[in-house]
Amino acid sequence: MLILIAGPYRSGTNDDPVLMRANLGRLEAVALPLFRKGHVPMIGEWVALPLLERAGSTRPGDAAYEEILYPVAHRLLEKCDAVFRIEGASKGADEDVRIARERGLPVYYRLEDVP
Repeated sequence: MLILIAGPYRSGTNDDPVLMRANLGRLEAVALPLFRKGHVPMIGEWVALPLLERAGSTRPGDAAYEEILYPVAHRLLEKCDAVFRIEGASKGADEDVRIARERGLPVYYRLEDVP
């Protein structure tokens, strides 16, 4: 399966780039175990961050950020087979889960539950 990993990126960071990178690291920590289970892990920021740079984004929440970050995840969800939701408060990740459920996609919260 192509599995979108959803969780906090900007949430709880007060836009501190060090904390945002740490959140990305938490998302990425799940990628290798999912890959080793035979799946293709995907994180929206892997796609969005290079696009944000090209679009000239200078800070979280600017016009380019709003144009790209969440829409990337929503477009990816059109291609994904499942969502893996990591712990932590995140409106964006909660929206990913809502969309996935609306589409009838499985949502996993624990690695041991992923086939």
